[in-house]
Amino acid sequence: MSEILNSTEIKLINTNGFQGVLNDTLKAKATDILETIKFPTTRVEAWKYTRLTKISKQIFNVSKSTIDSIEDLSIVKNAFTIVLVNGFYNEDLSSKELPEGISIDRIQNSKSPLIGKNLKLENEIFNSLNTNFTTDGITLTIEKNANVETPIQILHINEGEQTVSTTRNLIIAEDFSKCSIIEGFVSSNANTCFDNSVSEIFVGKNAFLHIDKIQYQNDSCYQVSTEQVEQQDDSTFTINTITLNGGLIRNNLNIEVRGQNCNTNLNGIYQLKGNQHVDNHTIVDHLVPNCESNELYKGIIDEKATAVFNGKVFVRKDAQKINAFQSNGNVLLSDDATVNSKPELEIYADDVKCSHGSTTGQLDEEAVFYLRARGLSEKSARKLIVGAFINDVIEKIKNEEVVAYVQGKIEERFSNTK
Repeated sequence: MSEILNSTEIKLINTNGFQGVLNDTLKAKATDILETIKFPTTRVEAWKYTRLTKISKQIFNVSKSTIDSIEDLSIVKNAFTIVLVNGFYNEDLSSKELPEGISIDRIQNSKSPLIGKNLKLENEIFNSLNTNFTTDGITLTIEKNANVETPIQILHINEGEQTVSTTRNLIIAEDFSKCSIIEGFVSSNANTCFDNSVSEIFVGKNAFLHIDKIQYQNDSCYQVSTEQVEQQDDSTFTINTITLNGGLIRNNLNIEVRGQNCNTNLNGIYQLKGNQHVDNHTIVDHLVPNCESNELYKGIIDEKATAVFNGKVFVRKDAQKINAFQSNGNVLLSDDATVNSKPELEIYADDVKCSHGSTTGQLDEEAVFYLRARGLSEKSARKLIVGAFINDVIEKIKNEEVVAYVQGKIEERFSNTK
């Protein structure tokens, strides 16, 4: 038996003798950091509004639990699907025939120098935990010049009692390639589970990569999810992060724009109720000139739920002619709902067009009254107004099955509202 301990002596993971699958050099570096790093508290600026005691006071177990079917768990049906249960690849539940232009291998078989290339470990306990104790994951390569029409679905499933998933994925979109990925995080008969996942993503020259990330876990599940992205010349990267349910979720999205004429799009929806907590932290780092980034996040927060949005855009000294736009909007459906929003710009160049903004308000009761006067129930009126509020983010999702899934879960949420 082995336990991870930090300097505050917090027990976090019972590994049952499991050893991580990444190379020894990376693991050694992560181990050194874990021996000295402290678990983050609200006194750490990056975690100011997110209390992690729900995670730090638990002991999570590595478990290779399996399930029989993904019929009721898939986000989409028409896709090539890769299934990971409790952080382990499940070959029986995964699709068998690869689409043309795609190659896939398990992360432990990869010799790619890109693994760990940009991921920060220093002062990052969750990245270090992932690096040291990666259970499994995949290397997905979209080959040069490939136009992959079949969507790729990566389905992460949590199952069991106090289990931990520590998945590491490497996604490489080679030059002039095009692909759409749907990544789902769901739970099945799970209680007090923890998902600590990292995806390292490389978007080559003139490549087009679109990711729809859907989070729909139960209220007792916790997740820290990190995407580390690098873009090269003339590439387009889009990620839509849709948080539909979960107990405590932290999304870290770090984009390094290293090529000129890049387009970067970050969009998100988060709907919260009860005592749920979601924290979206995004960084777009413009390192070179002539690029554009767009960021649009919208939240619907009800009951005693709390949300955090901290989006930061860097424009470096030599990165002239950058267009960077950032917007965060929130609707509070109760007096007890809370949001902390902090969009930021840090600009060192002088020939740029950048803007950011944040709005938070209550649902327009006059609009509710107007719709009720025309025959709608109060529930239907509120659902219609919320739908209109998030519609410009929904429109960023191009896969019709994903749109139907998201809209169905949001409608289900309001159908259960008294």
